Amino acid sequence: MSHLPSPSFSSSASGPLRGVRVVEFAGLGPAPFACMLLSDMGAEVVRIDRPGSLPTDPHDITGRGRRTVLLDLKDPASIDQVLDLLAHAEVLVEGFRPGVMERLGLGPEAVARRNPRLVYGRMTGWGQHGPLAQAAGHDINYIAITGALAAIGAPGGAPVPPLNLVGDYGGGSLYLVAGLLAALLEARASGQGQVVDAAICDGALSLMSNNQSHRLRGLYREQRGSNMLDGGAPYYTTYETADGQYVSIGPIEPKFFALLCQLIGLPEALWNAQHDRARWHALRDAMAAVFRTRSRAQWCELLEGTDVCFAPVLTLAEAAGHPHLQARQAIVEVAGVPQPAPAPRFSRTPSAIQSRPDDALQLNFAQLLAGWAR
Repeated sequence: MSHLPSPSFSSSASGPLRGVRVVEFAGLGPAPFACMLLSDMGAEVVRIDRPGSLPTDPHDITGRGRRTVLLDLKDPASIDQVLDLLAHAEVLVEGFRPGVMERLGLGPEAVARRNPRLVYGRMTGWGQHGPLAQAAGHDINYIAITGALAAIGAPGGAPVPPLNLVGDYGGGSLYLVAGLLAALLEARASGQGQVVDAAICDGALSLMSNNQSHRLRGLYREQRGSNMLDGGAPYYTTYETADGQYVSIGPIEPKFFALLCQLIGLPEALWNAQHDRARWHALRDAMAAVFRTRSRAQWCELLEGTDVCFAPVLTLAEAAGHPHLQARQAIVEVAGVPQPAPAPRFSRTPSAIQSRPDDALQLNFAQLLAGWAR
């Protein structure tokens, strides 16, 4: 694990987004994660939060890299201040229900009158319109209507929520960031901003494009645990080891599967069973029996680094100690708090963690505005 000093926010931030000014309206879930990514890539992110809400938790990793202004958005004077700030920003990010920003006097039309170049990012679960737009929801609900949730789980069992990775962060944050960056490029060319309507249900459905392709070709079964990538295939799944741990294998390519069969000592009668669904049960049983003969560490010693597409199944606590992640300094320690390093990596303008979450000092608004107006 790489140990870094506690960084402080400064105008000398590195990263490809250095100089981009982002105003974030404090919220939960995918919008803060998206703003963490923007900050890591060098953007100057100022978060507007309600009075008394200054962050104090050093373990709130997705809250890193911001400075904070405390404003009462129910006060017309505060709205005027926000509009003054947005006049000098390039990106706005909000995650309220549709209509909230409009009622505050901060909707896209009102902001565009002050800054027509502003890219206005809206992060919601259901989107800005549609029958469910005003309904409450969470990740599990948004991915449920897209077919993603129904596809995940053991055969014959209930659907299993894949944490909040597919919805909030995959279909939400990452699509929001992609949309913001695309709109930012276009605004710099045209001089006109636009609204980026990032709905988690839209993004999650987009993530299912490959699965939809397989379904349309007749290659996808609508039963959990019966397809190549959902654990149905005995060559793309996890197996328990002798010490009660788990390993993962995924040799999709025939030559990689053949190598796996050789290295683990699978009975030769099953070497040609990879794509024979009639023998999948026999293949799975045989592989399960083989993997139970050694500990996870022993399998790592034999298989890790080969072309059999192998990796141990690690916990969050164990991940920091994996040699590959250590070699890449993928987990860094900031002020005693281990956390994922900025990703992706840039060769010439490296990303960096600009500040820790509890270092998001309350800004003097007048000083901030004066700095942005220069």
